[in-house]
Order: sequence, then C-alpha cells, then structure tokens
Amino acid sequence: MWRFGRPSGTEVLRWRCQGSPRDVCCKLHTRSLQKSRYLLLFLQASILVTTRLSAVDRVPKKYINRYVQICGFNDPHRQRAYFTSRLLQQNEGKPGKVAETLIEMLYLNLQRESQLATACFLPSYCWLTCATLHLLHFTDTKSPIRTLTGIYTSFMRLNFGGEVITVDGNVSSQEQQNSLMLYVVRTVGKLAFDGITNKRTSFSAEELEQWVGGKTKTDEELQQLAVFRTDVLDFFLVPRNDHVTDPESGGRRYVFAVPAMQEYLAALYVVLGENKSVLEKLTKEVSEALGQASEDITSLLSILSKVIPFRIFAVFNLLKLFPKLFERVSSHSKGRIASTMAAEMFRSEDSFNEDVLDQVEQSLLGVHGPQPQEETYTRAFELYPIFMGGLLHYGNRRLLDQLGCSIKSHTVSQITRALRKHLIKESQKKQPPEELMDLLVLLYEFQNPRLTAEVLQSIKTINLSTVRMTPHKCFVLSTVLSCTSSSFHLNELNLSSCHITPELMQMLWPAFHHTSNLNLQFNSLGPESCILLRDLLFEPNCTIKSLQLCDNYLTDTGISHLLEALSGNHSLQRLCLMHTGLGDQSAQMLAERLGQHDMLQELNVAYNNIGDSAALTMVDACREHPSIHTVHLYLNQLTDVGKQSLYVRGGPRVKQGRRVKVLASVTEGSDISEDWHPILSVIGKNSLSWDRDRVREQLLVFLKDLEWGRKQHQSFWKKMHFRRVESVVRQMLSLLEKSSNTGTGTGTK
Repeated sequence: MWRFGRPSGTEVLRWRCQGSPRDVCCKLHTRSLQKSRYLLLFLQASILVTTRLSAVDRVPKKYINRYVQICGFNDPHRQRAYFTSRLLQQNEGKPGKVAETLIEMLYLNLQRESQLATACFLPSYCWLTCATLHLLHFTDTKSPIRTLTGIYTSFMRLNFGGEVITVDGNVSSQEQQNSLMLYVVRTVGKLAFDGITNKRTSFSAEELEQWVGGKTKTDEELQQLAVFRTDVLDFFLVPRNDHVTDPESGGRRYVFAVPAMQEYLAALYVVLGENKSVLEKLTKEVSEALGQASEDITSLLSILSKVIPFRIFAVFNLLKLFPKLFERVSSHSKGRIASTMAAEMFRSEDSFNEDVLDQVEQSLLGVHGPQPQEETYTRAFELYPIFMGGLLHYGNRRLLDQLGCSIKSHTVSQITRALRKHLIKESQKKQPPEELMDLLVLLYEFQNPRLTAEVLQSIKTINLSTVRMTPHKCFVLSTVLSCTSSSFHLNELNLSSCHITPELMQMLWPAFHHTSNLNLQFNSLGPESCILLRDLLFEPNCTIKSLQLCDNYLTDTGISHLLEALSGNHSLQRLCLMHTGLGDQSAQMLAERLGQHDMLQELNVAYNNIGDSAALTMVDACREHPSIHTVHLYLNQLTDVGKQSLYVRGGPRVKQGRRVKVLASVTEGSDISEDWHPILSVIGKNSLSWDRDRVREQLLVFLKDLEWGRKQHQSFWKKMHFRRVESVVRQMLSLLEKSSNTGTGTGTK
C-alpha cells in the first residue's frame, strides 16, 4: 500500500495494481510518483491511497484494476466515537458531565445545521472541531499554552505540509513560489478577504471564477488552476445546503465549510502582504530590477562621476533612492496592516455582539433554547483581526514557513510598533465588556508579553460584566494580566454575572492580585469559594480594598471561612455580602470579628435573614469600630420596632461624636431617610433577579411607612417630598407586576 497527500484523509482514492502480492505502505507526496527511485516500489504496490484526485490520470492505466473514492466517515457511530475519544483524551477517558453535554449539543447542532454536518463528515474537520471545543472548555493551568490561531495553523500544516502545486508532475525550481498553501492564500484567501470587506459569507459561481480563477492566465497557470480545483478547492468551499440560489444569476452559492476558516485565510492573506496597492507592486518591481543591476549601475556611476559635473551627477544618484522608497512604502504597508487590525477590532457596529469566543462556540454547538424571531445584527468578523495578531507569533510563523508562507521578523516588528499605538489609543476608551474580552483574546493570541504589558498600562478598569466566562477565558484573563509587573493594579476588575464557579476561581487566582476593587457578584460561588478568598486576603501583598460578593449563596459556613481573614488583612475597606444567605449566626460572627480588622469602612449585609437582635448586636459592634461609617441592613427580617431601634443606635456617641449610618428603610421614624435613594436604587437594579414576592412585600412595607409619615406632617414641602419617594416605589411595584405578567424579567446588576 502506498499513501500520498494530506495525512487527514479528507478524500481517499484506492487502486488495486497487478503484480506482486506484497503490500508496501509509505507516505509520499504526489510528485514522488515521477522519481525513478520509487518506480520499482510503485510497480510492486497492490494498493495506493491519495488525497490528490488529479493523480489518477498519472497512474498508468495498465496497472489499475479498480478504484474507489472514500470521502470520510461511513458510519455515524464511528464518527461519534471519534468526537468522544478526542474530547476526553486529556481527561483519562472519564466522561465528565461537561464533555457529555458538549457532545450532545454538538450532535444536536449537526442534526440541525447540515452545513456543519457536511464538514464534520471529513475526519480532518472533525479534528478541528474537537480541538477548538477542547481549547474552549478543557483548558486548565497545567495545560501548555494553546491558541485558536495555533490550532488553525496546525490544521493547515497537517493538511498541506510540504505540498506544492504541480502540472503533469513537474515541479518548478522555485518551490517557495509554488507551495500549495501559498496558492491557497492567493486564491481562496483573496476570496475570503473580499467577503469580509463586503460583509459576505456566501459567494456565487461568478465570484469564485473572479477571485479564484482570475481573468487572464497562461497555459501553465490554467493547468495549475485545474489541478487546484480538482484537489483542493472543494476542501474549503462547499455549496450551501439550504438550497438558496443567487437572486441575480439563479445559480448556487458557496460557503466555507467552517465559518472561521474564512477569517483565518483572510487574515493570512493580509499579513502575508498579498493585498498590495499598485504603488507597492510597482515599487517592488523597480527595487528588484535595480537590485539585480546594482553592480552595473555602480560601475557606470563610478565612470560618469569622473567626467560629469557634480550637480548633474547628483541626478544619477536618484536611481539609488528607489530601494529606499520601497522600504518606506513597505513600512507604510505594515502600518496599514496594524491600522486594519485595530479598525476591525473596534468596529462600532459590532459593539453589541457576543464576544468572539462565544461566537466560535455557537458556530459549532449552535444556539439552543428560544431563538430570536429576527436577526438584530449582521455577521461580525471579529475573529479576523485576532487571527492576524496570532499569525505574528513566532510559533505560528515557524509552521507557516514550512508551508511556504514566510512572514519575516522585521515585518512583525514593523506591524507590532504600529499596532501598539492603535491599541493603546483605543484601550483608553470605554469599551463594552464583549469588546474588551476580544481585546484580551487578541493580546493572548499575539503572545507578546511586552506589547501586552504596554497596552494594559493604559487600562484602569477591566469590566467583563455579563461575559460568560469559560475555562479558556479565565486562562486568557489570568495569562494576560500575568504579563504585567507585580506593581500593576487595576482600579476595578468587574466579573459580575459571569457564571463563575468555584472551579473557575482557581484559574482566576493570578488575576485577583492585580486589582483594588474585586466585583464577583451575581455568580455561582458557594461556601468553598470563601476558602480561596480567605487565602487571597491573607496574602501579605494583598491590595484588595473592595470585595463584592452579592448574590452568591455563601451561607453561614462560607462567611465563617471568609471572616478568618479579617485578623490578617490590612487592605479591605468595603465588604458587600448582600443576598448571600446569611442569618443571625453570621451577624453574631461579624460582630465578634469586626474588632480584629481596623480598616473596614462599609459593610453591606442587606437582603439576608438577619433579625432584630442580631442586627442590633452588629450595629453596636460597628459603633465601637474605629472606621466603619455605613451598614446596609434593608430587606432583612426586621420589625418596625427593630428599625426604629437601629436608627437610634446609629446616632453619634457622646465620647467619639461619630455617627454610624444604618440603611434599614426609606424612612427613619416619621422622616424620610437621607439614604432613601441609594436603597431604592439597589433594589430597583436587582428586583427582577431577586425573589419578586419578597421584594414586592418589602416595597409595600416602604409604601405603608411613607403614607404614615406623610400624614404626620403639616408642611406642604414635606408632603411633596414624601409623595416623590412614594411615586418611585409605586413605579417599581408597577414594573414588578408587568414583568411577572409577561414573564420577560431577566437579572440585572
């Protein structure tokens, strides 16, 4: 048996040859068929396997008995077994819940998305799909650095490594110019780039002919094109399976087998500098011509300089300026590549899309659950600039060089210098969380610690609120922040509503050391997460001043772990434990431990299950504390008598003259609390995600207290103030009723 071409076996041909019964098996490229040293082995082979359909015509017919084409998996169960084994290969073969869920979602999407099913029929695309899912969901701190660009580059290396475009088996001496991968970039990559430029993912037959075929070609180029169309083109581009025809020509339209492949090839097309302007092409030709004739020009000028006046001779020296002109134009080209990357990264129309890693995942797993009735935005090609950054990494450039696609180090240096200015300028602007996540992914894919540190120096806040964090995203965030110096600190790291679990907390540990304000509210943290947070606060160089844990079910057990850090921490000033499942036991522990930490200024234990007695004990402890000035206690199990007692206890002590502000209700006795607005603001922001019955009950109590207080005053202005606050409470009640009736309420921060 002889095997030729791409090792992934995307398209396989077999021939049974007459002759010796002995089977010979080896991997060779198609061009090896012409070499005499392999001829004897070829004549003795009984089976040939190749991915080059064009090789059929070059096998002597007298040796062929029969042949068969095998295009991929012939058994769905075998394909599923491959997906399962590939996703579990680093989990010791144990099918965890995450892996099982991924496989089920993948197969649901394969059944619904016929285009992806067609691609995954080929083993090589199965590998690409599994490698991508494994990166997104099974990244851990022990894994080697892997990037999405690296996966796609390895995919190209596996499929096209060492292959050249040939005509009748003849190979030009300039193999670099004839590498199959470079031919792919100049044809399919050009088509991909045009699609991204015009926001299109499907192409007509005429467009394929325009960008892949070209207008005028020599006989040799036409033969190369014929070989390319037969062997390679349908590996990347396949007909749309939804039977949508081109409205103008009425013909079928073609798409990339895997959507992200369009962005990868377009990025490679740009980074390799294939989209040159006319001036760049002309200048390069002039520079090369002068370079070839440099010796003759130098000799000529040396002779003329002896007989021609100096001023006239200076004109001849202009000839030597052309190579420098080429360098300037080339440098400008690299700057344009950098500006293209930055422009594509921060497109304003893409600001409300999901982050790029979620888009990649959805292209493989689909969107399950209720589907939007209509698309609210067009396709965003946000992976395209990220691929451009990843292609500049040394590891990817080394693989591409083996494919005949060389990216020189000085080119990378020029692009990096220009890109640094653009990224620093854009990063200083406030970016939506999804766009900021994309920027972090770009920096990670680039794998340039110095550039990363310089860009992050201009970022004061990382707000990833509502971004669905996965193991890979957590790894990206921690890795990127680890590129900075130990003295670098963010004003805030906002990870609220990010679906963070205790397992993900371990991956985020390095990132926590680079912030003063850590926001972890609205996540899925439990009591075990408090052990890690305790260790974080115990760190001697801990700089966390504010820790927000609202809406995590920590319970009394978790709080007991967290409070252990108060005796050893010297940075924490604000602690938010709102809606964390605390009871009287936690309040008593807080009261006992507060004296061990003299830096705390604000304590928020609102919306828990704290009663009158425990609340009074805690407020008394806060009054004894040297720095606490505010305690949040609203939405607890407090009676009217308890609220009045808290208000009295919060008054200034005679000895110290310091008042502890107690936020327990919108009223304080017969007056409106001066803090009614922050109380209602917090409740309003979270009312749709909290227990609506409990929130409604509390708002009705507020309304009753406001109506009673209004009746106690004769002043017109006092009554108007009460009515103003009443109207805010009634609006919140109305919103709750409306959301309950429609069932459209969603959690907010």
